[in-house]
Amino acid sequence: MTPTGHHPAPAWFDISTPDAARSRRFYQEMFGWPVNVLDETYALVGDTDGRPTGGIGQSGPDSPFTGIVVYFRVDDVDSTLVRAEALGGTRVMEPTETPVSRIAVFADPDGNLIGLLSR
Repeated sequence: MTPTGHHPAPAWFDISTPDAARSRRFYQEMFGWPVNVLDETYALVGDTDGRPTGGIGQSGPDSPFTGIVVYFRVDDVDSTLVRAEALGGTRVMEPTETPVSRIAVFADPDGNLIGLLSR
């Protein structure tokens, strides 16, 4: 349980890959995900009602990670990231504003990448 008294659940996922077009095709065929390409670097994927539940992005030399990251909804990205570091995590992506949320990524003590998301 977090200090605020609730248990964060997965809220979003990102797949960052060196070949986003290939990954979009793969996951669309694999799971039947609808794909909404926003630009050459990022596409939203979702369930059959069209609500996005994740994204597939193009990684590059300055990308903070390659692979999949599951984001957990938290009350405050910045303070939760500081808490993760105090517990032995490592900051991977600084808190960043997106059009719909604030996000950050850290590695846990075993190197697993975990995303944080707040509205």
